[in-house]
Amino acid sequence: MTYLGIDIGTSGVKALLIDDQGKPLGDASAPAVEPVRPHPGWSEQNPADWWTATLAAVDTLKQSHPAALAAVRGIGLSGHMHGATLLGKDDAVLRPCILWNDGRSAAECAEMEAALPQLRDVAGNIAMPGFTAPKLAWVRKNEPAIFEQIEKVLLPKAYVRLLLSGEHVEDMSDAAGTLWLDVARRDWSDELLTLTGLTRAHMPRLVEGSAVAGQLKADLAQRWGMTGEVVIAGGAGDNAAAACGIGAIRPGEGFVSLGTSGVIFVSNDKFRPNTAGAVHAFCHAIPNTWHQMGVILSATDSLNWLSRITGQKQADLAAAAEAQFTGPGEEIFLPYLSGERTPHNNAAARGSFVGLSQSTDTAKLAQAVMEGVTFAFRDSQRVLQDAGTSIGRLLAVGGGSKSPLWLRMIATNLDTEIALPEDGDFGGALGAARLALCAAEGADPQDVMTMPPIKTIIAPDTKLSAAYSDQYARYRALYPAIEEARS
Repeated sequence: MTYLGIDIGTSGVKALLIDDQGKPLGDASAPAVEPVRPHPGWSEQNPADWWTATLAAVDTLKQSHPAALAAVRGIGLSGHMHGATLLGKDDAVLRPCILWNDGRSAAECAEMEAALPQLRDVAGNIAMPGFTAPKLAWVRKNEPAIFEQIEKVLLPKAYVRLLLSGEHVEDMSDAAGTLWLDVARRDWSDELLTLTGLTRAHMPRLVEGSAVAGQLKADLAQRWGMTGEVVIAGGAGDNAAAACGIGAIRPGEGFVSLGTSGVIFVSNDKFRPNTAGAVHAFCHAIPNTWHQMGVILSATDSLNWLSRITGQKQADLAAAAEAQFTGPGEEIFLPYLSGERTPHNNAAARGSFVGLSQSTDTAKLAQAVMEGVTFAFRDSQRVLQDAGTSIGRLLAVGGGSKSPLWLRMIATNLDTEIALPEDGDFGGALGAARLALCAAEGADPQDVMTMPPIKTIIAPDTKLSAAYSDQYARYRALYPAIEEARS
C-alpha cells in the first residue's frame, strides 16, 4: 500500500508517493501560472491553476510510477494558507483568489478589531491583512455584488479537495489562519464570522489533519489506476505540513525555515498566544496539539532582491559573504521589503540599508542582508519566548539552509543548536503523505512522524555572541526611528 501527498503552492504543485514505512518512492511537480498583482500590494491567483497543476503532477506519477500510484490508499493535502477562494452557486469560482501576501485589507483589520475588542482573545491572533477574514471584509465593502453571491469560502487546498472528493472540508491548522476559528476550542467562532457578515453555513466542515475528510471521486481513481477505496485526509497548512514532514509534532520541537519567507515554528501541547508580539498561534495538524510561528515575509527573498539589483547569483553572493566574514560588519539591513508580520505587524514597513561606506561592496551587502534576516528570526524567537514557549534544537529547512554561514549566524543569534537533516525531501508533500497514512490506516502520528537523520549540527559561536548582541540592539533601534522618519 502507498500514500500520496499533494502540496499546493503558488508557483506549482508537488506530488509525492510514500510506502507504508514512510519511505519516499517517487515525486513529480507541475508549475502553476504565477500570481498577478493588479495593484500595488495586491496578490491574486486563479484557483483553476492549482487544479490544472495537481492533475498534471499526479498524471506524471501515473507515467513514472504506475504500480505505486495504483496502490494508493490515502491522499493528503498541504497548501499555502489564508487564500480567500470564493465560491457561488454550484461551487463556481466568483473571483481570483486573494492570496496570503496580499496587503489590501489593512484598514479592514483595524475596523474588525475596533468592532470586536475581544477578537484577539478568541482568534489568538492579531487581525492581519494576510489572514482570510479581513479579505472578506474588503470584498464585502468593495465588491458587494460578489459578496452577495458567496455560498462557500475555501482555502486553497480545500478547493483542490473539493475537486478531488466533492466535499467542503478543512483541517484545523489551515482553518486557524482564517481569523474565523476559536483556536483554543478548535471550532468556528460565530462572533468572528458575524463580524464579516458570514455564518457557519459559508464555512467548510472541520476535521483534524490526520482524520478522514472524504473519498476520492471514482472517475479520478480510474484516471490514475487506483483500485479500492482511497480516503482523503484532512491535511495541513503548508507550515504545519512541513512540521509533520520533519517530525516536529512534540512540545518544544520545531524548525527554522529559510525559504522565500522565513518561519520559526515550535510545536506546543497547549494554546499559547502572544498577540502583543504578533506571534501566530495556530492549531497543529494532529489532535490536541497547537503550534506557534514567528513569520518574516522576506527571508531568502531578501537575498533574491539583492541578486536582482546586483546581477549576481544568490549562491555567489552567499559565497562571497562567507569568504570575507570575520564577524558583524558596519552595514545593517532591515529586511522589510514586503512589510513585516512578526513582531511588527506592519504591512507598510519597508527595508533599509544603514551604515554604508566607501568600503561597502557586494560581499558586505550580502552579509548585511543575511544578518538582517537572522536578526528578524531573533525578533521572532524573543516574542515566542515571551509567550512562555521553550524552544529546543531547531531543524533547518528551505533553500537558505544550504549556506553554512547563514546557519552559523542563526545558531549564534538564537543561542540554539541548528540541526541540518541529511539530504532529502522534508517539505509539505511528505507531511501530507504522512497524514494520509494516518487517516487511511488509523496510525498514530507519534509513530509515523519521526525526525530524519541529522547530517550536521551547527552550534552557536560563543566568540561572536557579544558582538552580535550589540549589533542586534542597533538593529532593533532602527525600526522605530526609521518608521518615525517615514511618517
